[in-house]
Amino acid sequence: MNLATARTETPMASRNLQPTPIVCVVDDDVSVRESLEALVLSMGLRVETYERAEDFLGRSPIACPACLILDVALPELNGLELQDRMASDGQLMPIIFITGFGDVPMSVKAMKAGAFEFLTKPLVDEVLVDAIKGAIEASRNARALDAERREIRACYDSLTRREREVMELVVAGRLNKQIGAEIGISEITVKAHRGQVMRKMRVRSLADLVKAATRLKGDPSGG
Repeated sequence: MNLATARTETPMASRNLQPTPIVCVVDDDVSVRESLEALVLSMGLRVETYERAEDFLGRSPIACPACLILDVALPELNGLELQDRMASDGQLMPIIFITGFGDVPMSVKAMKAGAFEFLTKPLVDEVLVDAIKGAIEASRNARALDAERREIRACYDSLTRREREVMELVVAGRLNKQIGAEIGISEITVKAHRGQVMRKMRVRSLADLVKAATRLKGDPSGG
C-alpha cells in the first residue's frame, strides 16, 4: 500500500474549524495514483492512495468529509465489488468511479448502487475537480444529517414509554383532550407529558417536533 497524507490548506481549515477533507484513491496503476495525488493536493485537500481494494478496506473509519476515487478494474476485489462491500459495511462515502474501458451497463450498475460519478480515462482535470468538490460536499451534508439524526435519536431514547405515546399522538395532530381519552389519562397529565416531550426533544414548537419525528422515521436504526 502506498499511503500519502496531503498538506492542509490553512485558509480552508481555519475558516471551517474542521479537519481538511480526505480524498482516497484506489488504483493499481502507480502513475494514475501519483497523478491523482498531485491533483488532490493542489486543491488543498488531504489524500491517501491505495494499490488494492483490500488495503483500503483495512483503513479505520474516516471521521471527516471524504470521498473515494475508485478504479473499476482492480486485481482480486474489483471496484464494483468494493462498492458492494462498503454498502454492506455501512460506509456511505461518495464514490467517483474511473475506468479505461467502461461501458453503459457497468456505469448504470455503479450509479444504481449509489456511485456519485462515473468517469472514463483519460481523465479531464477540470471534470474530476468538479466531481471531487461535489462528492466532498455530499459527504459533508450526509455527515451533518447523520449527526442530526443521532442527536434526535438520543433525545427520543430519553423519553418514557408514556411520553412516546403522547408524542406520537401529538405529531398525528390530536388535541390534548383527545389524547387523554385515547390513552386513559387526564388532560392535565397529557399537558405535563407534552411539556416533557418538548423539553427532552429540545424543540420549541409543534412544527419542530413534527420535523424531528420525520427525521426519526428516516433513521436506519428505527423510530
